[in-house]
Amino acid sequence: MSSAQSQKMVSAMKQTSSFNFLRTSFLTVILLSSSAYAEDWPQFRGLNSSGISSSRNLPAKFSHEDKVLWRASLGDGIGSAVIANGRVFNTGMTAKQVFSVFCHDAKTGKEFWRKDFPTGNLARITPPNSHASSTPATDGERVYVYFSTLGLIALDAKTGERAWQHKLPLPAYLMDWGAGASPIVYKGRVYFSQDDDLASYVLALDAKSGGKIWRTPREDMLAGYAIPVISTVKNQTDLVVAGSGKLIGYDPETGRERWTCNSLLRTVMTSPVVVGDTIYMAVQSYGDRQRTLKYALMQWLDTNQDGRLERAETPKEFHVKFDRSDKNKDKALDAKEIENAFQHPNNMVGGGNTIQAVRGGGRGDVTKTHVRWDIDNKAPSNLASPLVFNDRVYVVKSGGLSSCFNATDGKTQWDRTRLRAYGDYYASPIAAAGKVFVTSRNGFVIVLEDGSKLKILSKNDMDEEILATPSIADGRLFFRTRTGIICVSNEAK
Repeated sequence: MSSAQSQKMVSAMKQTSSFNFLRTSFLTVILLSSSAYAEDWPQFRGLNSSGISSSRNLPAKFSHEDKVLWRASLGDGIGSAVIANGRVFNTGMTAKQVFSVFCHDAKTGKEFWRKDFPTGNLARITPPNSHASSTPATDGERVYVYFSTLGLIALDAKTGERAWQHKLPLPAYLMDWGAGASPIVYKGRVYFSQDDDLASYVLALDAKSGGKIWRTPREDMLAGYAIPVISTVKNQTDLVVAGSGKLIGYDPETGRERWTCNSLLRTVMTSPVVVGDTIYMAVQSYGDRQRTLKYALMQWLDTNQDGRLERAETPKEFHVKFDRSDKNKDKALDAKEIENAFQHPNNMVGGGNTIQAVRGGGRGDVTKTHVRWDIDNKAPSNLASPLVFNDRVYVVKSGGLSSCFNATDGKTQWDRTRLRAYGDYYASPIAAAGKVFVTSRNGFVIVLEDGSKLKILSKNDMDEEILATPSIADGRLFFRTRTGIICVSNEAK
């Protein structure tokens, strides 16, 4: 064999080897893809609370009888379903003082496991809240659940066995709203924000051990239910938490505050949405910007309407704060004393109604530099977070009024147009495959066509009260009703 022939043979062998490597790699990818699940929905509103799914084959028309793949009873609850690796995780109150965590097969509804936890005595809550109000989070290996009297609990996703439990202070609410905070998981850590009227904080735990990594007080916060989200701008990743008057970015490694945007309102029930370098919020709070907490307390707690807040009208958890502000010891607080007692002097923010877009990142006070647009008097009522989908911001409010705005500049595309379902809206809109799903408390699901003009595709009756935001994974819709879960899919016969 000549030298030239040898070189050609070596070259051919190298090419064959490269081809075989590429072929093997390609086959490996195919095999892995075929064995892996296409999509997870690991926390409230899916990936980073976006409310957007990559699923394509979703039904537009369905009901509690039509296109139902499976259903299961869960007990009373309003937390959303989360999905990972073909398993669906839910929570519910299965008895007066029993909190349960469920795991079902996403395709068949087969119950893999159920774990029950005695809750002990429970605090008062204001209807329509449920004691099982928190949405779990999962990383596929474990599912992380929160309950007011139990704290944070990590369960093995396959077996349901408890990996760890981290006790937390019992939250306290001036108006008995009840607990409703939900955890998230990010890069091996569980993040949890608890804004109440007594001692607010944000917390990071090690996902494997449950050990505390850091805890940062939020002393100037009042009760709220915003779920933390992750924002990355110019190589800076922040844990963003919305609260009374403020949108705050924390260092996820240390818990130190990096930036603050003082653009929100007193009560924050909704969660931020991150798209690119922008954070979107829609907030409605009782009163106007000048009407601070005292006005709400006088309306809701002053039962004899004498213009003063008496000690007996105040939850016992707040008696220490009450007594500290009751300078003349007459067991009653006037308007000025109420402010000093229950609202932080550096955060006397009022109410109102706003939808806004804020640029993420930065350092210090970014209020004057980072608010891209702000619209007054168009936000939803209390609990429906906005949906940002294909450069449009969708919001819905009580009475079935919907609005849509351009995400870039906030310009109106349609405004307060009524959907075909009246009543309250606690569930937040979600979207996939050109469809927007809007769920009313009375159990109707309105499906909209994504676009700059309102087009209703269908109105679907699920025949039961729904307060939980629906979930989507692998071409299936999951509706957590007041007492159970219904899985809707084109797979249904």
